[in-house]
Amino acid sequence: MSTLDSPPSAVVTGKPAEKTTPRRPSTRRGEIGRGGALASHGILVVASVVALFPVAWLVFLSLGPDKDDYLRPGGIWGKMTLDNYAFVLQNTNFFDWLKSSLIVSLGTTVIGVLVAATTGYAVSRMRFPGYKKFMWVLLVTQMFPVAVLMVPMYQILSDLQLIDTYFGLILVYCSTAVPYCAWLMKGYFDTIPFEIDEAGRVDGLSPFGTFVRLILPLAKPGLAVAAFYSFITAFGEVAFATTFMLDDEKYTLAVGLQSFVSEHDAQRNLMAATAVLIAIPVSAFFYLVQKNLVAGLTAGGTKG
Repeated sequence: MSTLDSPPSAVVTGKPAEKTTPRRPSTRRGEIGRGGALASHGILVVASVVALFPVAWLVFLSLGPDKDDYLRPGGIWGKMTLDNYAFVLQNTNFFDWLKSSLIVSLGTTVIGVLVAATTGYAVSRMRFPGYKKFMWVLLVTQMFPVAVLMVPMYQILSDLQLIDTYFGLILVYCSTAVPYCAWLMKGYFDTIPFEIDEAGRVDGLSPFGTFVRLILPLAKPGLAVAAFYSFITAFGEVAFATTFMLDDEKYTLAVGLQSFVSEHDAQRNLMAATAVLIAIPVSAFFYLVQKNLVAGLTAGGTKG
């Protein structure tokens, strides 16, 4: 019999053919098994609850009509009302506080980002004497607490006749926001290839024209992070605003919130309602820049 007509090996040996069972695909490196996925999702759920609970609790307390409802939160369910919001909007200087906060916060954002971007670009691209020490000096300015800076800043603003002015408060906030944002922008500009600057020079652009027309459009994520940090720094600050703003109509929202607390009493229901209203502008600003926040926060740490 020829080889082609030979029977299978199972017939020749007289043993039944073994059934081959398909192997289960092993978990590849970097993949998470079902147990790991459940654990990670459980951790994310717990973290989300922890993050959202204070906000939900604040909104819940703002619906209680009595200032002592926070002591008996269970009783709020049967008497929820929006009267606290109506009182804050109609019987306080809330809109004056909001106007002051927006003027100071947006002014700090515009001036702070402009100064920080030009500073970060100069240190990233130019090698002038002492540029490394200059960046360390900016970092050292963040070490001093507010209590130490209060007196000299008050004296400087008093000499410049900027006490109780929006511009004076904006300058104070810029002194806090600019050093950090300059470090942030320097790290982001380091990730942009230097060949882009050279291409701009070849096309006849000045250094400033190269910065404005070529570099800034590529640095939108970093600018978004710097703008968000500057806005939040100015919007929620209390100590400087309380010291340098004397007129009630020029109080910011953070300072106006203190008007609900007296020496012997605290209207916590009104404070909760005001806090919820304060969060609305910040949430809106975050929504505008949130697309670029993640990229801007991570890109600056890849080089330089």
